[in-house]
Amino acid sequence: MEKTNAMRLLDARRIPYRVKVYDPAREFHSAEEAAQLIGAPVESVYKTLVVLREDKSKPMLVMIPAHRQVDLKLLAKEIGEKRLRMATQREAEQLTGLQVGGISALALLNRGFEACLDASVQALEAIHVSAGVRGIDLELGVKDLIAVTKAKVVRAVSD
Repeated sequence: MEKTNAMRLLDARRIPYRVKVYDPAREFHSAEEAAQLIGAPVESVYKTLVVLREDKSKPMLVMIPAHRQVDLKLLAKEIGEKRLRMATQREAEQLTGLQVGGISALALLNRGFEACLDASVQALEAIHVSAGVRGIDLELGVKDLIAVTKAKVVRAVSD
């Protein structure tokens, strides 16, 4: 397996991680199924969403538990914005250069995105995020993810 940019970044910074590989062609329709594919508790699997500001300034990568939905009003309030919207699949892929399902804050460092991480992460030691390609997931320490991505910990999902 070839290393992804996210893995090379973590290697360069000597941050430990574990790789979980699954068949990217395999259809899964829920976070629960995704968690089963990589053998991880569902609450530790996070998806990365591309969220856009109304004024089209810096796009955001918002990491939330895969089994939850982003609350755009709550997130906007948390970061002091009036309005936010989800990027379409096409916009997300154009902005990131990555396929939906493989979007990763680790693969997009220094590419002009602001990273946000849902506050539910504070209950975890380790987190599972995409390695930047569909079919490869990385497990790493929450503190390491926050340090590397400089992610703001915010409330992005409602209780």
